[in-house]
Amino acid sequence: MKTTAYQQAFILHFGEMGSRWGINRTIGQIYALLYISPRPLNAEQITEALGISRSNTSMAMKELSAWQLVRVQHLPDDRRDYFTAPDDVWEIFRTLVAERRRREIEPTASMLRGALVAPPEQGDDAHAARKLAEMLELIELVTGWLDDVSDMDQRTATQLMKLGGGVQKLLGAGRRKKETPRA
Repeated sequence: MKTTAYQQAFILHFGEMGSRWGINRTIGQIYALLYISPRPLNAEQITEALGISRSNTSMAMKELSAWQLVRVQHLPDDRRDYFTAPDDVWEIFRTLVAERRRREIEPTASMLRGALVAPPEQGDDAHAARKLAEMLELIELVTGWLDDVSDMDQRTATQLMKLGGGVQKLLGAGRRKKETPRA
């Protein structure tokens, strides 16, 4: 499979961004390729299109499968696995949120809950416990909001997101001003 310059620009950018999102460049590039591909691709096609090794492709596909970001398909009279990415960006968003939550947010929230079962009442540890409680409260608030948005139909979620700063006006709240650093 040969990619065009237009496709390559997106694939390369997504690979670079992937490293900033905590995945390696190859995984980002493969996902970008699958996302924009009009048809399912097998490992050989992915390897050829990106000029990467077969072992890199195989390892990346395992990681993308673990994140539930690719689907395996089989074509008639072909024993190879073919891969696709979901077409629906909302499905991708929901999957990423669920996986990030499961892998990163829930372990942190669980640790914080455990630390706050019997929080210290005095000294520096009491101060630390108050900070941990604030962090847990924020995590629970954000994850509750994400659950609500994830449960919404796409049209409602889109309308909510388009409100943006209008929500603050609707609720009568002003934007939080950035604090000026003290000298």
